Amino acid sequence: MRLRNVPGSRDVIAESPYTIKDETSHKGKWNEIFGNDNPIYIEIGMGKGKFIMELARLHPENNYVGIEKYSSVLVRALEKQEEEQLPNIYFIRMEAEYIADVFDKDEVSGIYLNFSDPWPKDRHAKRRLTSVQFLERYEKILKKEGHVIFKTDNRDLFDFSLEQVEEAANWKLLNHTFDLHNSEYVEGNVMTEYETKFVEKGNPICRMDIIQKES
Repeated sequence: MRLRNVPGSRDVIAESPYTIKDETSHKGKWNEIFGNDNPIYIEIGMGKGKFIMELARLHPENNYVGIEKYSSVLVRALEKQEEEQLPNIYFIRMEAEYIADVFDKDEVSGIYLNFSDPWPKDRHAKRRLTSVQFLERYEKILKKEGHVIFKTDNRDLFDFSLEQVEEAANWKLLNHTFDLHNSEYVEGNVMTEYETKFVEKGNPICRMDIIQKES
């Protein structure tokens, strides 16, 4: 997918009170950012923010951080947040590989990965957000009981992700489905922008829920 550049988007992000700057300086101190000790959930690759903002509306008892590397996409979420001013959500523009520099051990209660870049070439496999390399990063920030929930319409990426969970030393698969919207797991599901489009076309959505093994 080719992203259209939005002129001035980086300036908007830099000036917004809803984006976190110098994000590594807040590691271990996110309760101070939110002003409470509520659980923190993150979405990596949040796009225009539809999914995570809906979660923030539905669950004011939780805090949310949306992470997106593309300025031209993140700025759309900021436009929505300027209107809604949800008190329990912030955004970061950053590359996902540095996630362990931003959050401390046991600081995150759950991670959402939605319709992530499939990085289809084999040589780029470690860049996929469900690769063993990324699962190791999540271990450094996620509470032991915290879930990683992944959704995609890309069956090849999903099969790869299932294999990576099997290969990972410290992860186990709780459940999965190859057709979310015709499964028991659809109850309470919040859809992303992409998901809405794919469902309208009749494309099946794959979903998996994983958790760290008990030590």
